[in-house]
Amino acid sequence: MARSVPPLTTDDGAYGMASRARRFSRGRIGGRMAGIALAGVSIAVVAQAAQAGAMTGAVTGEAKRARGIAAKTILAEAPAEGGPVRLAIPKGALETGLVAFTEQAGVKLVYPTELTARLETQGLDGEFSPIEALARLLEGTGLTYRPAGASTITLVNPRYVQLGAEPAGTVTLDELHVQGQAQGRGTAAGLPPPTGTVGQPPVPYAGGQVGSGTRVGLLGNRSVLKTPFSITGYTEKLIEDQQAVSLADVVLNNSSVRNDAPPYSERDSYFIRGFSVTNLDTAFDGLFYLANPRRSFTEGLERVEILLGPSALLSGGTGRVGGTINLIPKRAYDEPFARLTTTYLSDAQIWTHADLGRRFGAFKEWGVRFNGAYRTGATPLDNNSIEVGVAALGLDYRGDRFRASLDMTHSTQNVTAPTSLFNAVAPGIQIPRAPNNRTNTANPFEYNDSRYGMIAGRAEYDVLPDTTVYIAGGASRYNEDFLTSNYRVTSVTGQATNQLAIQPQEIQGLTGEVGLRTRFSTGFLNHQVNIAAVSANNKNFRSGFVPPVFTPYTINIYNPTYLPTGSVPTIGLPRSAAQPLFAQLTARSVAVADTLSFFGDDRFLLTLGGRYQEIDQQGYATRPGPTQGQVTSNYQEGRFSPAITFVLSPFENLSFYGNYIESLDPVAAAPAVAINANALFPPAVGRQKEIGVKYDFGTIAATAALFEIELPNAFTDPGTRIYSVSGRQRNRGVELNVFGEVVPGLRLLGGVTFIDAELVNTPGGQFNGRAAPGVPDTAFNLYAEYDLPPWLAPGLTLTGRAIYTSSMFYDQANTQSVPDWTRFDAGLRYTTEGVNGKPVVFRAFVQNLLDDSYWASAARGFLAVGAPRTFIVSASVDF
Repeated sequence: MARSVPPLTTDDGAYGMASRARRFSRGRIGGRMAGIALAGVSIAVVAQAAQAGAMTGAVTGEAKRARGIAAKTILAEAPAEGGPVRLAIPKGALETGLVAFTEQAGVKLVYPTELTARLETQGLDGEFSPIEALARLLEGTGLTYRPAGASTITLVNPRYVQLGAEPAGTVTLDELHVQGQAQGRGTAAGLPPPTGTVGQPPVPYAGGQVGSGTRVGLLGNRSVLKTPFSITGYTEKLIEDQQAVSLADVVLNNSSVRNDAPPYSERDSYFIRGFSVTNLDTAFDGLFYLANPRRSFTEGLERVEILLGPSALLSGGTGRVGGTINLIPKRAYDEPFARLTTTYLSDAQIWTHADLGRRFGAFKEWGVRFNGAYRTGATPLDNNSIEVGVAALGLDYRGDRFRASLDMTHSTQNVTAPTSLFNAVAPGIQIPRAPNNRTNTANPFEYNDSRYGMIAGRAEYDVLPDTTVYIAGGASRYNEDFLTSNYRVTSVTGQATNQLAIQPQEIQGLTGEVGLRTRFSTGFLNHQVNIAAVSANNKNFRSGFVPPVFTPYTINIYNPTYLPTGSVPTIGLPRSAAQPLFAQLTARSVAVADTLSFFGDDRFLLTLGGRYQEIDQQGYATRPGPTQGQVTSNYQEGRFSPAITFVLSPFENLSFYGNYIESLDPVAAAPAVAINANALFPPAVGRQKEIGVKYDFGTIAATAALFEIELPNAFTDPGTRIYSVSGRQRNRGVELNVFGEVVPGLRLLGGVTFIDAELVNTPGGQFNGRAAPGVPDTAFNLYAEYDLPPWLAPGLTLTGRAIYTSSMFYDQANTQSVPDWTRFDAGLRYTTEGVNGKPVVFRAFVQNLLDDSYWASAARGFLAVGAPRTFIVSASVDF
């Protein structure tokens, strides 16, 4: 029997989404379909007289439409296990292949437009029984089939909830005659060729929560088993089912990633493999310095891809040593799409999201996808409220050899009393226990108001069938007006000193890339060559210092007293639009990589490559006066960063991999709480060595990795409050991950990470051998979904998540630490059919079910309180 899910080993069109090649005319709806309409399609297969011959010219087949979202039936007169039939079905759109199957095998086939839309088949050529041919045509599409009687088969798409109902009984059908023209790859396919990236991403793996492949930067789209790195692509379906608001909610699925910003603040930031990663290390459609530098919202995203480890070769001189995040925007499907979602988030947040998509043209070449969202109201924290508006427009064109996309995004975020990090703890005292998770120490008049706009475009052209040239670029602007608190905890009883600060800023990004991807052979060597040149510029406009406008005062983090409203004049404070240039960073690079295979066999892949990159970083005087605007620091670093990787696949479903790769990290400016606030430092070189194994069991996959990463250590000393780069941090770790559908209806996603983070080569050897601050040695995440049996509750799915983070040290001397913590989430999802025959989904989820209070992070010398118990309820309706 054929594999029932997209194989993780496919590196060509098999794992990508393709488009429908034909349109069905409207027919009379008849009969009754059971709840399986959301999950799959009932097919009764009885072969008629076998008819051999290849398909030529017009394709004619008989199809019958049944009521429901995805219900069709194959009718014939003999067992599906009939004798072999000579078939010749070309690679292309699955729908075209199924029509050819009906012509050549002589069966009457009725199949779902929704279920087969945007999927592609590898085709077949030879003699097959009808059932074997069907299995082969479905390989790599994400569809599986299950016997449901002597002559009935149920097709299942793991992207949708499995209702588990039995196949429908007698269905009255109206015949619908269909004629279609055989389509080539480029006419209406949503899938790019192996050397392209513009189009739909790889189809989801079993369970629908992660992709069967990802975009691996310079190397383009790669399947999981053929990727020599640890990388995961989280799908739109997972994002919707978990009701994720921003990237901070999505990364909760990865045990190697930890949030280090408090909930309901103005930002998201992360630790990946034990190293700090900011939103500047997030790429949009492969381009850096375009994503929102504070918080990326999920409404316009099809995938969130997380690469663990350095990425100099892959990403163009940007991206931190710990890892990078790539955001894949949504694209229009072949069928018109409209979805409205309304969400309630405690205590009083109301959130409405509209998602609309449609394609135009004779072959549906032109696509438009729009996402708009608005939410406002009070959060579970004292005095805290958030207002967010998001608009994301994605346009794309897919021709025979030319493909292009254009994305525009605008968002606003207004946060009242944004919860703050506790920026420092005095040395020599025990870290106090975490305050109540609903306690907000921010004054009611503190604010963070931001505006963000971005435009990005990408175009590619197939010069030859295996050679693609591409160009991409974009620009972004972010403005932020910010009045915030900076706390220094001075006592185990919770006493702290607070200094209000005005921190308006403007951030501008500009990025361009040109490149070529090609495949060719030289003798017994097969080459996949990738060449790219990137230029990325980031400018930061801000004062660069905290004017001594506000007098420090004392509070208690357990029982804060707020300054009276009006005691701080917020009118007339500096605004972001009038800030001087504080710093700019320009990264320019050229990269080449060649992936070698031997004798036409891809069981062993060896990638040799490198990137020459130059990083220029300037700092400017910002204090008013004659020196304002002058360059105060200027760091330039030019370096060739080599990389070597391999993938060894002794079997189709097993691969071993290894890599050596580097990073050239721009060191973050000293934080505002440091005595040397805003000081700049030269770029730092990071290095990683990693080996791992990946195994695909068919509907569930497991991965394991061993890694070692070294990077110069940047830290704010709690005692001296001096930010410096001294010594090195060496992280050695083990990662174990699992994803997929264990048995029908039970889906798992999670893993465990063990890290030994050690300080080495510290000045005078003072902290040699000590644990690196803010890095837990054990982190565990597991998200699970279970579809209740149809006889119990058809359409109902139980969801749950467990997150564990071990204790971690706060200081380099390892005299201060925060305890471990565990969080449990639980929820349910109910899927039914609306009056229009399209899905309606109700979701409910509780974060931090036990309402525990804990320090979620001690990274970068800051303390962050974990999220309180939060209720999220939503309803999604398709039109």
